[in-house]
Amino acid sequence: MTTYTSRLEVPESEKWNISDLYSELNKWEEDLEQIEKLGAQLKEYDGTIHNGHSLHAFLALQENLSYKLNHVYAYAMLKVDEDTRDTSSQALLDRVKGVSVKVSASTSFFMPFLLSLSETTLKEYIAEDAGLKYFEEDLFESFRYKAHVLNKEQEELLSQLGEALSAPGTTFGMMNNADIKFGEVTKENGEKVELTRGMYSKLMEEEDREKRREAYKAYYQPYVQLKNSIASTLSAAIKNNVTLSKVRKYPSALEKALFGDRVPKEVYENLIEATKENIKPLHLYSKIRKEKLQLDELRQYDMNVPLVKGVKQDIPYEEAYEMMLKGLAPLGVEYITILKEFKESRYIDVRETPGKRSGAYNLGIYGVHPFILLNHRDDLDSLFTLAHECGHGVHSKLSSQHQPQISARYSIFVAEVASTVNEVLLINYLLENEKKPEVRKHLLNHFIDQFKGTFFTQVMFAEFEKKTHELAEKGVPLNVEVFNQTYESLFREYYGPEVVFDDEVKFGWSRIPHFYRPFYVYKYATGFASAIHLATRILEGDQKTLASYLDFLKSGSSDYPLELLKKTGVDLTTPIPIENALKKFNELVEEFSRLE
Repeated sequence: MTTYTSRLEVPESEKWNISDLYSELNKWEEDLEQIEKLGAQLKEYDGTIHNGHSLHAFLALQENLSYKLNHVYAYAMLKVDEDTRDTSSQALLDRVKGVSVKVSASTSFFMPFLLSLSETTLKEYIAEDAGLKYFEEDLFESFRYKAHVLNKEQEELLSQLGEALSAPGTTFGMMNNADIKFGEVTKENGEKVELTRGMYSKLMEEEDREKRREAYKAYYQPYVQLKNSIASTLSAAIKNNVTLSKVRKYPSALEKALFGDRVPKEVYENLIEATKENIKPLHLYSKIRKEKLQLDELRQYDMNVPLVKGVKQDIPYEEAYEMMLKGLAPLGVEYITILKEFKESRYIDVRETPGKRSGAYNLGIYGVHPFILLNHRDDLDSLFTLAHECGHGVHSKLSSQHQPQISARYSIFVAEVASTVNEVLLINYLLENEKKPEVRKHLLNHFIDQFKGTFFTQVMFAEFEKKTHELAEKGVPLNVEVFNQTYESLFREYYGPEVVFDDEVKFGWSRIPHFYRPFYVYKYATGFASAIHLATRILEGDQKTLASYLDFLKSGSSDYPLELLKKTGVDLTTPIPIENALKKFNELVEEFSRLE
């Protein structure tokens, strides 16, 4: 694995070209200043929109401001993520956030105003100004929210409370990223060192079980120590969600979260129900894992160690990129050409360096191009992360190319489809081209574990969110004991009787940042199930599915997510896509169990 002690050591070809956003800091400063002025101008429309022309002028100005704000925010965020220790970059981001709050307050009058109009009046305004045709669909979409929007003064107050309402998530983020100190683990030479997140994921795959156990205990140590503080932040976040849903007159916090995507709660419930009805293959996999590892007891720290020993694939970045291109060839020439451009034009920041943000993401920026952050380690996981993030990146690029700004950004609901289709195609290519039995088993094991993490674990998290919000809605106090009981009972139900519990298991809820973004994780599972269906059809040579899938990638948010997926042949209002995905999981487990 290539390691760097400084960002300066990384070749330019493996760093994103952030000057595509702003070549000079003073241009960024000019745009930030311009945004403040535009925000003040928008505020002047409060009480002065009386016809189609003034409505169009407001909306056009707002879209112009949004375009600039996205650019200055993205630049500051990317600079921070290059080195989170850099206080000057953090200062830029803090300034953008401050301006963003001001802009939000200055435009908070608009939604109450719009919904005070009758549909007849709005149609008259649109007839007066041809430019409003561009905004027409969005304007009428706003009427869906009529029952949930407050009066002008209340909306302004809520916008000003935005920072306070997000405080639980912010507090947890600071604890989780800055304050938490993990316990110690033992290095090869016997020296004790403090565990890091990067070390933890590697140690969980360590063949030496004692090292896994030591890392597991060290990892959970601060979460158990801070259990009451974290329970307090999570309880506050859930109560805020429940209170806001009541204030805005939604039947429940879940239905508030699903409203924007027009997803009926039955889709959420179908996902949980269909998964639990087809949970036996996951229980079987726990049993196989116990047998393959030759253990008397299977514990949580045994759940990620590869079952095929001695197979460590070293895949340098250049080689990984070529493998990805070959694996994704079924998506066609246009798709592959875009992927080549990502590398040649430096859309990707490849290497892990001190202070760089951990993990990986894609950030699509309308009017520029996607930026992809990696922490590439020249291994199999890194190859799949590359394919995953490039799936998001191509989705962003095609949507930006084929949609106007107003509908270019796709919903999070469909985001994981594009990334997971890539992963399924890639694993298929690797399995087809691998002749060594041990490596084939290793790849199959990798895919099963990925399926487990992206699908089953996320469904379990989704049910945890549902249960805890329902308790809050009934007025049940949320504390460590309630969270522990809820999480432990779900873990036992999903992972089966083979798993012997360490005390730390029940504290699993305390380390999940997604719980501060309510009812979000289920989208990983629905996206994964949709992707399994699409990738299977594409690999079968179904040209109609391929064409509809490429159209889907170009669609942005031009329709509701469920409707966009229906055009590709995936209907999530039925349990069929979920059941088909679970059949695929069963096939993978059965195939793996047959391999000697």
